[in-house]
Amino acid sequence: MTAGRILHSFPSPAGLPADLAWDGRSLWNFDFGTDIMYQIEPVTGQVIRTFALPAIDGRGLTFDGRNLWYSDRGTNLLYEIDPITGQVIRTLSTPGGDPSGLAWDGRTLWNSDFTTDLIYQIDPVTGQVIQSFATPGDFPIALAWDGRSLYHVNDITGIVFQMEPVRGQIIRSFSAPSARPFGLAFDGRALWNADIGTNTIYQLSLT
Repeated sequence: MTAGRILHSFPSPAGLPADLAWDGRSLWNFDFGTDIMYQIEPVTGQVIRTFALPAIDGRGLTFDGRNLWYSDRGTNLLYEIDPITGQVIRTLSTPGGDPSGLAWDGRTLWNSDFTTDLIYQIDPVTGQVIQSFATPGDFPIALAWDGRSLYHVNDITGIVFQMEPVRGQIIRSFSAPSARPFGLAFDGRALWNADIGTNTIYQLSLT
């Protein structure tokens, strides 16, 4: 078997899917065209609920076990969002000026930045940067956490990188299903990828 092999796929809820998050039972995805957040049933791809985004230039999304976090490059803020009501709980300033991908590792947030080409580990209470390291390539988009390592993709190569979280060294890499991967999420077994070019959400094998 090969990492990156497609296990399952379905059309995105709208035409321009951005980042993804996994909440333990369902996927979350927001869309550039509609500025709507979608909760999605992962087998059928059916939409469970929707709400409007707090800002309309989003790039990153993750779930911390209770709430969603959303990054917006227009406001340079990270938004903590109640997934039931869609209401903003609080915001944090981003460490760079152009936030993109987000991931949650159980204690801290990880945020990639489109301009600085850095990945930041962030204290979710204070917003302070714990550490940072360079991304493997320019134009970093999405991040995901598998319990031990980060997965990262950029908008140029279409390559998914698995990275160790101390120095950012690359463990392995593989091609995404298509050339415009904009979202990543880990469901405890497989990696999910939203592609803005094909308007498709893919579940990918990691073995």
